[in-house]
Amino acid sequence: MRPVHRQDPGPRQRVPMLPLRGAYPTPGAMVPLFSVPLSKTGRSPSRQRSSMRWTIVGFSALGLTIAYLDRAALSVAMPHMSKEFHISSAMQGVMLSAFFWTYALFQIPSGWLLDRFGPRVIYPIAVGWWSIWTALMAFARGIGSVIVFRLGLGIGEAPVQPANIKVVSRWFPRKERAFASSLFDMGQQIGTTLSIPVVTALTLFGGWRLSFVVIGVAGLLWLVGWAAVYRDPEEHPRVSAAELAHIRSDRGATAATTSGGTEVPWRDLLSDPQVWALTTGYVFRSLAGAFFLTWYPSYLLDDRGFSEADFGMVGWIPSLIAIGSTVLGGIVSDRLLASGRSPNLARKIPIVSGLGLSACIGFAPFIESNLMLMIVLTVSSAAHSFAGAAILSLPAEVARSSECVGAVAGFQNFGSQVGNLLSPIAIGLFLASSNGSYVGPLLGAAASCLISAAIYLFWVRVKPVTLQQDLPVEPAENRERTTS
Repeated sequence: MRPVHRQDPGPRQRVPMLPLRGAYPTPGAMVPLFSVPLSKTGRSPSRQRSSMRWTIVGFSALGLTIAYLDRAALSVAMPHMSKEFHISSAMQGVMLSAFFWTYALFQIPSGWLLDRFGPRVIYPIAVGWWSIWTALMAFARGIGSVIVFRLGLGIGEAPVQPANIKVVSRWFPRKERAFASSLFDMGQQIGTTLSIPVVTALTLFGGWRLSFVVIGVAGLLWLVGWAAVYRDPEEHPRVSAAELAHIRSDRGATAATTSGGTEVPWRDLLSDPQVWALTTGYVFRSLAGAFFLTWYPSYLLDDRGFSEADFGMVGWIPSLIAIGSTVLGGIVSDRLLASGRSPNLARKIPIVSGLGLSACIGFAPFIESNLMLMIVLTVSSAAHSFAGAAILSLPAEVARSSECVGAVAGFQNFGSQVGNLLSPIAIGLFLASSNGSYVGPLLGAAASCLISAAIYLFWVRVKPVTLQQDLPVEPAENRERTTS
C-alpha cells in the first residue's frame, strides 16, 4: 500500500472531525480525523486488522499462570512439609506469608522500573529470577531455608501484575481494557487451579521437592517465548496499521491522560487520594482472597476431614470456576462502557457486586455438608474474581499520565500484598489460640469483602471520557515513548 502523506494543520487550525459509530460515551461522538498517527512504516490503516494484541495478552496470562503456580505450590505442599519439618500452625502462617513480605516491599520500585525500562526488559528478568528461587525450594532443609527461598521468590514476582497492567495500557484501547485485563488475570486462577493436581501428582510421584523443580523450569521456558514475541505495538512487525490505529483509537480519551509523555512527580502520586483509594481497597480485597492462596488446602484437609485423594479431585473447583468468572467480569464492564454507561459506573458495578457476593464465605464454618461447603466456597471465589478485571483496569483509568501507569499499578498491587501478607499470619495466630477454629478467619474474610466493596463504591472515582475537539496533529516518529 502506498504511504499516505498529510499536512500538519498547525496549532490553530481545526482538525476535521468524523462521526464514530458506536463509540462511547454517546453514539455519533466526534473524534479527530488524524488523531491516530501512522505506523512507523508510514502505512495507512488497512481494512484488514491484525490481532497481535491478543497474542501479547495471552503471553501475559501465561506468565501470571506460572507465577501463581509457583506461589501456590507451597500451600499445597505444606501438609507434607509440616510432617517432615514438624511445623506448628503459627509457624506455617509465617512461612506462607514470607513470600508476601518482599513481594509487597518491591511493588512500588517495580512500577517505577516498568515505567522507566518497559515490560519487554523487566518482565523476563523478573520471571527468570523467580524461577530460580522456586527451583531452589528443592534444597530446603528446614523452616529457615524455606523462608529465605520464599523471600527471593517474592522479589522476583513483584513486577508481574504491574507489568501486565502496563502491557494492557500499551496494547489495548480503553474500551477493551477490562476484558483484556480479565484474560491475563485468568492466569491467577489457572495457576492456582493447576497447583493442586500438579503439585499433588508430582509429590506422589517423586516427593514435594520435585514439584518445585518442575514448575521452576516452566518459568525459564516462558522467557524464550516472551523474548521472541514481545515488542511495543509501534515497533512490532506483526502489527498492521489498522490494528495500531485501533489500539490508539481512544488513547487520549481519558481526562487523566496528559500529552507529551510528562513524568508525574512522586510527591504528586503520594498526595493523590485516588492512588490511596486503590491501594486501600485492594488491601481489604486481598485479606479475603489470600485465604484461597494459603490456608484453603489445610482448611479442607485438617478441619473438614478431606482425604488427599478427595482434595485432589474437588479442591481445584473454586479456582476453575473463577477463571470463567474473571472473564465474565471483564466482558460485563466493557459492555457497560460500550452501551453508554459512565466509566465510573461501568467499572464499579462488577467490583461492588462481586465483592458483596464474595462475602458469603462467612457462612462456610456453619455449614455441615461438605457438598454445600464447596458450593459456597466456589461462589465466594467466583464472585471475588468477577471483580478482578475491572479493578485491574483502574490504574490506567485514574493515572494522571500514561507514563505513570506502572507506578500507580505498583501502589495498587502493594495494597494487595499487604493484605496477602497479613492474612496468613493472622489466620495462623488465630488457629493457634482457638484450638484450630476457622470461624474467626472466615468471618473476617467476609467482613473484608464488604469493607473493600464500600471503598471502591464511595472513595474511588474513575474519571470521565473527554473528547478533545482541537487535537494537534503529532507525527508518530515524534511521539515520545518509554524505552523498552
